Amino acid sequence: MTDHRIQKIKDSVSALKERLGDFTPEIGIVLGSGLGALADSIENPVTVPYRDLPGFPVSTAVGHKGNYIAGYISGKKVLAMQGRIHYYEGYGMDMVVLPIRVMIMMGIKYLFVSNAAGGTNFGFHIGDLMIIKDHINLLPNPLIGPNLDEIGPRFPDMTRPYDPSLIRMAEKIAAENGIELKKGVYVGGTGPSYETPAEYKYFRLIGGDAVGMSTIPEVIVARHAGISVFGISVITNEAHDDYAEDYVNDGADVVEAANAAAAKMTALIGKMIENL
Repeated sequence: MTDHRIQKIKDSVSALKERLGDFTPEIGIVLGSGLGALADSIENPVTVPYRDLPGFPVSTAVGHKGNYIAGYISGKKVLAMQGRIHYYEGYGMDMVVLPIRVMIMMGIKYLFVSNAAGGTNFGFHIGDLMIIKDHINLLPNPLIGPNLDEIGPRFPDMTRPYDPSLIRMAEKIAAENGIELKKGVYVGGTGPSYETPAEYKYFRLIGGDAVGMSTIPEVIVARHAGISVFGISVITNEAHDDYAEDYVNDGADVVEAANAAAAKMTALIGKMIENL
């Protein structure tokens, strides 16, 4: 008997293939908060709204359009998610990672994930780009439940969740193009409330450099399937524990800061794809 989760993935893949024909992407991209501008660099784009796929979740987050975009970057076939699904939107974890699993079943070999994050590291500032070298997961693990054996093993290794060779490539390209990069550990929480100053301090003390509400479930299911992952965060606010009494974290400011950094990220990821 086919697992209902596998059937849901296959149904969405079939519907997507009806729209895209024999297009087989080699690279999947997740365009996070305010980072949808990278979609503008995709050549010969074909847009498929999530709502057009059977049983598919709809992205409700600010700045997330809710489309797949298929096309080419530097001659490479890419399938981009213009907006992701978050656990805080009320979806179960199977639905949160469904778009990633569809991309995996479509044939991707690499996954690029991006997000907006608060910088808990005192050395990080608004607009910085941080390569994710590792993560700390405070969200439910998307692999809980019966294992999907046709996708990956029961206990996947997470020693190197973010591909060291892709990180080295990013650092080389950034150095050649004058793009300053930070590198750090991303902490993923459920949201949707922003964290308290005490939580920010805790994340910093346990080794976190930036904190957000996404990404890690996507990375886990990609690694479960043996997909190479590159992750990058735009630091959109300084998540410290010494705020003035009148300080307020504002969601609109986060999207604005992410948009401001989009050009640098577009250039970096475009060059990385060109070099794959």
